[in-house]
Amino acid sequence: MADQADTNNLKRNHFIERKIRYDRTIAEYDCTLLQSSKKQVILLHEMERAFSMPAGREKLTIPVGSFTIAYYWTDKPYNVYTWKDRNGNYLGAYFNIVKNTRITDLAVIFEDLIIDILVRPDGHCFILDENELPAPLDQFENGSVKQVMHTLVDSLDRVLNPLLQKSGEIFKNDVSRLIH
Repeated sequence: MADQADTNNLKRNHFIERKIRYDRTIAEYDCTLLQSSKKQVILLHEMERAFSMPAGREKLTIPVGSFTIAYYWTDKPYNVYTWKDRNGNYLGAYFNIVKNTRITDLAVIFEDLIIDILVRPDGHCFILDENELPAPLDQFENGSVKQVMHTLVDSLDRVLNPLLQKSGEIFKNDVSRLIH
């Protein structure tokens, strides 16, 4: 159980994730700011409802009460969500291919480029939402999304492993004391 000081700290660290979809509609999520600089933000979000995504023949389900530890950069063409259950167990990761990420005092704002990469805990990855593209992948955004997608898949361990390690440290040091 969080004490009053922890609860007040969470309120002070209120931050918004603002996702501008390709069709220009906007989705906003209330988060907790964990770390921030001019070029990077790390946010925490507690899942208020479960959701599932296709992962091959199976589905990856993120249950209610799980946590997203999310990483955003102004100089990278993607952001990354890592998911942990309430005990700190790794549930999976998710790469959004994005552009124009901006960090303000109150929000991180990015333009979503539809294609996502889902990574199961066993390391298998899946390309999502290719069927939603308004043009063939080779042509969409002048081929830049395809290039980023292939670069991420080819370097998945090198990109994801340090983030998983950092997420473990964040969960241990920042999240677990608030929920236990």
